[in-house]
Order: sequence, then structure tokens, then C-alpha cells
Amino acid sequence: MKAKDLEAKSVEDLNKELHELLKAAFSLRMQKATQQLTNSSEIRKVRRDIARVKTVLAKKVSANV
Repeated sequence: MKAKDLEAKSVEDLNKELHELLKAAFSLRMQKATQQLTNSSEIRKVRRDIARVKTVLAKKVSANV
């Protein structure tokens, strides 16, 4: 996902997206621990998506203050 796409979303949508990504990250970590994960690069992608969402969310919150 692109940061520009995230900037167009509302704060509520970003929080939902963040929650979904955190659940996905947890699931991937569990798959890795049980050696069921076939593509380990997915963990990196999800982690970076989480960072993107958190960055855009922080910008939006600080702009509203």
C-alpha cells in the first residue's frame, strides 16, 4: 500500500487498517514459530505497512490538535 492512498483515508479507517495489519503480523509470527510460513518476506511487508499507517495516523492526529 502507498502512503498517498493512506493519506486519503479517515482516522477511523486508518485505525481499522492498523488493527487488521497487527492481526496479520501476529498470524505471520505464529506461522513462523510453527514453521508453517512459506514466504518470510510477508513479515517484512506487513511490518512496513504498519509503520506507514502509524506515520500517516500520527500526522493526521497532530494536524488536528
